[in-house]
Amino acid sequence: MTQSQNPRVLHDPAQIRVLASPIRQEVVDTLAALGGEAEVAELAEHLGRPTDGLYYHLRALTAAGLVLEAERPTGRSRRFRLVGTASTPLRLAYDLGANGNAEALQSFAEGLLQVAGRDFQNGLIEGTATVAGKQRELWASRSKGWLSPADLAEVNALLGRLGDLISQPRSKERNKLMALAFVLTPVRSQPKRRPIRTGRSKPSA
Repeated sequence: MTQSQNPRVLHDPAQIRVLASPIRQEVVDTLAALGGEAEVAELAEHLGRPTDGLYYHLRALTAAGLVLEAERPTGRSRRFRLVGTASTPLRLAYDLGANGNAEALQSFAEGLLQVAGRDFQNGLIEGTATVAGKQRELWASRSKGWLSPADLAEVNALLGRLGDLISQPRSKERNKLMALAFVLTPVRSQPKRRPIRTGRSKPSA
């Protein structure tokens, strides 16, 4: 699907670099979670940030073509919405060629991991999250192992399903806001490290 067909699939490295900011990632993710559009005051409430401080980041997102200012009722705070028509999150297209967007993707991933680490820390500090059973809410894990092509296809299908579940619109039953972050990557075998040889020091006179 090309960028013109779906403006929420980002190819442009410049747009992706705008999202390297953890705060801007939080803004666009929260907009998606709120149905794709929200007042600045509502964003500030969900993010725990002052309203005035969000305008700088909203202007940057607007200049990058990722967010648009929406019409607002008289007397209400300014409204912003994600580009496109669906309330799904922004997605990144991966182009690892010589003139691709790998550097921008790396910056985005670093910001994403900062947000995930902060979310996890807040869950620990709050101390009320369910940490076991079918309604578990707090979980950090890393797995490393060997996959067949069929296994990898299943992993991608499961991760895609997880993304779809997390991206569902708010409803009476869906009343708990959650965040999910993950990294899937091939792992290269590392060469054995040679021990560092040091010369014997001469005895002091």
